[in-house]
Amino acid sequence: MIRINLLGLPRQKKGGRGAAASATSMMPAMGGGGEGPSAALILGVFALIGIGAFGGLYYKSNSQANQMQADIKKEVAEGQRLANVKTKYETRKKEAEIFEKRVKVIDQLRADQGGPVALLNTVGETVNNTDAVWLSDMNEQGTAININGTALSTAAVANLMTNLKRSGYFKSVEIKDTSQDVNKDMQSFSFTLVCEKQPKTT
Repeated sequence: MIRINLLGLPRQKKGGRGAAASATSMMPAMGGGGEGPSAALILGVFALIGIGAFGGLYYKSNSQANQMQADIKKEVAEGQRLANVKTKYETRKKEAEIFEKRVKVIDQLRADQGGPVALLNTVGETVNNTDAVWLSDMNEQGTAININGTALSTAAVANLMTNLKRSGYFKSVEIKDTSQDVNKDMQSFSFTLVCEKQPKTT
């Protein structure tokens, strides 16, 4: 019988190890055998895992960065709002201070206007309640009030001084000068009193 070798391989002896070795050497090339997955496949799997992990970290980092930017914008906006509130507060505070100063000026003007009126009322009422006394003039110099007048007696002048002290408007009342006027009809005395006003209480 004639045998034709179609594989083009040398013929092996029957029952020899060569045939087994030849078959075994061909298995890796055909994808068979029991050695497990190839190194390229393992590297590919690790590469996929690495890419996935890197992608997850990048997404997380990007989300955190976006959140931080949003928080920064929010804080900047809040700071701007507080700055505007502070500016408005300072403006209102200055306006209130100006208004308060104006009120104080008006009150002071009213007090200054009321001072002479109160003085005239006090002195006029005191003189009216004192017998035999007439005033000729009165002038103010700082806290001192000079009163010039005429009385029928020295006792009338003393009574006037006592009544001026009791009015509570003056701190002290002193006689500066006195002289006797003699005429045919009656005897009179000219006098000058120096009165110190009470200090203003706040």
